[in-house]
Amino acid sequence: MHHQVRYRQTQLDGQMAMLASSARAFPRHTHDQYGIGVVDAGGHASAGDAGPVEAGPGSLIFVNPGEVHDGWAVGGAPRTWRMLYFDPALLLDVLADIGEGQSLPFSFAAAVATDHRLRSLFDAAFADAITGGSTLASEAALFQLAAYLPGIKAPHASARVPIRESGVVRRAKERIHADLAASLSLAQLASDAGLSRFQLLRHFSRELGLPPHAYLLQQRIAMARRMILRGLPLAEVAAAVGFVDQSHLTRHFSRQMGVSPGRYATG
Repeated sequence: MHHQVRYRQTQLDGQMAMLASSARAFPRHTHDQYGIGVVDAGGHASAGDAGPVEAGPGSLIFVNPGEVHDGWAVGGAPRTWRMLYFDPALLLDVLADIGEGQSLPFSFAAAVATDHRLRSLFDAAFADAITGGSTLASEAALFQLAAYLPGIKAPHASARVPIRESGVVRRAKERIHADLAASLSLAQLASDAGLSRFQLLRHFSRELGLPPHAYLLQQRIAMARRMILRGLPLAEVAAAVGFVDQSHLTRHFSRQMGVSPGRYATG
């Protein structure tokens, strides 16, 4: 099966570029970053907060941190797409500066959109990111791109449905995040939340789109990604986030990210 994915760290701390051409389907997963991308060829389909959507050549695609989604090639033929991923701290800092310090809980309203001006701004920012231009030029491209984002409206078909998180699910999440390497049971999480195991499983899956064990796996992969970018040894990363060994980390990381941890580290 055709599958090529390449990541590149950019000169801006908290920004990552990705170029992909693949017929492969990606399972339901989350990112700990904002994602903005463009489909260059073929068709890309996914299902997330906006329900099932399709993006053809020239379409822009958007992903919010923590949003559960999947992805597959329309018709099974390879699709080619480019992404820029931003750590929330980076993008929110830029948006706050643009908004003169106003409070900005920000999320993309659209999952897919067509906007020629934003496409041009994305192309410029992406080109600068992968060619390794100056930090000053990269910052300018990011600010120009970010300034346009709040105005992107969601077509009715791709509008996201806001998710309300209950206190019981929040407590279960806090227990998970307290120690990602811990071996947790459903009974422990249910006890913290004051629910039965079945009630906790039902609430958690309904509100977050993933059962607790799958949510924990996503958090482990996200933490592993950040540690890999800091240059830590893969065996150390695997142990720190709760994987049995390096091969266990590699299997899950590759399935979600499209590349092995080693290739991601050298991007």
